[in-house]
Amino acid sequence: GNIDTELEKLRVAIDCGADAVMDLSTGGDISAIRRAIVAASSVPIGTVPVYQAGIKAIESRDAIVKMTVDDLFAGIEEHIYDGVDFITVHCGVTQSAIARLKQQGRVVDVVSRGGAFLIGWILYNERENPLYEYYDRLLELAREFDVTLSLGDGMRPGSLADATDRAQVEELLTLGELVDRARQAGVQVMVEGPGHLPLNQIEANVQLQKSICKGAPFYVLGPLVTDIGAGYDHITGAIGGAIAAAAGTDFLCYVTPSEHLGLP
Repeated sequence: GNIDTELEKLRVAIDCGADAVMDLSTGGDISAIRRAIVAASSVPIGTVPVYQAGIKAIESRDAIVKMTVDDLFAGIEEHIYDGVDFITVHCGVTQSAIARLKQQGRVVDVVSRGGAFLIGWILYNERENPLYEYYDRLLELAREFDVTLSLGDGMRPGSLADATDRAQVEELLTLGELVDRARQAGVQVMVEGPGHLPLNQIEANVQLQKSICKGAPFYVLGPLVTDIGAGYDHITGAIGGAIAAAAGTDFLCYVTPSEHLGLP
């Protein structure tokens, strides 16, 4: 959480040619860091509001699962009011997707931090994901402040063995429907994707997303083409990213060597 350190990361990323930067801070003065980054950046900035909302819930209510729907939306509003350009929202993590995940099983269950926060909340409260249930409320905010929604993939695979499984695909089907609703509401939207993918499944994943989401921009995390590259994920991610980009992916999340070793 040192603001100067975070601003130095921003400068390096922009100098290296990044088209956009995400602030994924989960410690320190999160709001102050975000505002400093937004003020200093010459490129679009994205955030994941549920991180901060979850941390605030731990501080004020002793647990993420005790967060209220209004707590979550207050967190989203704060990020939007601060002028971020896009927000990751895990709207496709539904009760149905969780049931499918449980029934199917996985080698590595859930590796999405925001997805895990919401899954814990859904199971504890026995309620639907507020980002899905109150999606129209989210669309109103996004439209009013011209913020792009990046539909997060809370069910993304955390190992090659789990790639393109039923939980991942169920979530993608939901995100496709939410893309339609965003477009009808006049809200810009993109879709996040894996994650850990075998080389021979990357192109299929891009084609599937493009078909299901009617051509919405696809934003992939890497993808990483092996699970044993810890410390070398800039290389495994470059390999996956090259293939994904060739297949029609629009937006690549660069993975640094500290992925799986440290936190961003």
